[in-house]
Amino acid sequence: MWVPAAAAVLVALAAAGGVVAMAGAKQQALAAQQSAVNTALVEKRTLSAMISQDGTLTYRARSDGSPYSVINQAGGTYTELPTLGQVISQGRVLYRINNSPVALLYGQTPAYRTLSAAATGPDVAELNADLVALGYATRAQLSPRSASFGSATTAAVEKLQAALGVSQTGTLTLGEAVFEPTAVRVTSVSAQLGGRAQPGETVTQATSTTRQVQVALDASQQTDVAVGDKVSTTLPNNQTTPGVVSSVGVVATCPSSSGSGSGGSGSSSAAPGTDACSSGSSGSATPTITVGVTPAHPAATGRWDQAPVQVGITTARVRDADPVAGFLPDGSRGTPPLPAVVETDCSAGASSAPRVWAPYPVRGPATRRFRSWMRGCMSRTAGRLRSPGEASTGAAHDPIDPEDGPHVAHTTF
Repeated sequence: MWVPAAAAVLVALAAAGGVVAMAGAKQQALAAQQSAVNTALVEKRTLSAMISQDGTLTYRARSDGSPYSVINQAGGTYTELPTLGQVISQGRVLYRINNSPVALLYGQTPAYRTLSAAATGPDVAELNADLVALGYATRAQLSPRSASFGSATTAAVEKLQAALGVSQTGTLTLGEAVFEPTAVRVTSVSAQLGGRAQPGETVTQATSTTRQVQVALDASQQTDVAVGDKVSTTLPNNQTTPGVVSSVGVVATCPSSSGSGSGGSGSSSAAPGTDACSSGSSGSATPTITVGVTPAHPAATGRWDQAPVQVGITTARVRDADPVAGFLPDGSRGTPPLPAVVETDCSAGASSAPRVWAPYPVRGPATRRFRSWMRGCMSRTAGRLRSPGEASTGAAHDPIDPEDGPHVAHTTF
């Protein structure tokens, strides 16, 4: 969809720069007699190619859109669990087992062992970075990039344990902390208060606290959208807020199928050799990719979660465009207008045929690249270039091939 916006300018018969004007006294006289025809108000606007799509306003989690999973590694009984919507940040208590706190620390490597003096590895580096960030050690005392568990780490862990109200051993026992990439916002709790805690089970699922709009975009439109494209999001209260595309998925997936029986994720795959999904049912759907949109003003998005929104992604913009010249080389109708300069009309025959110069898109309405300028007569009624020698009947005609070179045709504005 192409959306126009901006100012208007009057394009008249004049030879300026590279514009070709009618030559000869006879042609000038004809132009004077038909000034009402040869002068047209052409609105030059900024035109945008836009993809409009339904989306979901939520919070960012993993790159594929799935939530973070908080995995327990301790045994005992759940004595405290988080609530839905609760936000837990670095160093705070996620839940309690046997009334002992399990703290949240930041890191990409999940907890899988007890960390103590002389230990090394990426999980130790994450722990050191956490201890410095929480203020239990200075950078001079402990490098946040160090992957070694030394005396400074031991001292900082003791301070962390004192803040949590547990024994100050200087060793981080497996199950005392959970590592997640960022602060978490609880979206579901699978553990039961008073239930038996088992190592390896999911306690909660969560997202980050960063706002995001997720769009399930038709996989065929993947190349039309790029990180950095501007976005306008219409919220449930009909207010709009700007944003930007922050991620574009590379793996196409199919909608989950319900009633498919037990086992599996319920998703289906694209049918080989087609652009449709195959499933156990007789129906079919279109594969999609996940596009992430980051709002420019997160506070303006309110507190909605999993809320339906309307998303407009601007994939290309053309400044000073003339809506009189709208055509594409693929022959499709209702095509978007592109920049053009109208020099005159076609009423005086081939020798005085106007030149309508316009760039041809390379691949379609969402392309960012344009071919060189071309010329031809444009029918204001039909909105299309006419083939050479065609009568000015106002009937629409397929656009000329951009590879054919310059064309001149007949019609009247």
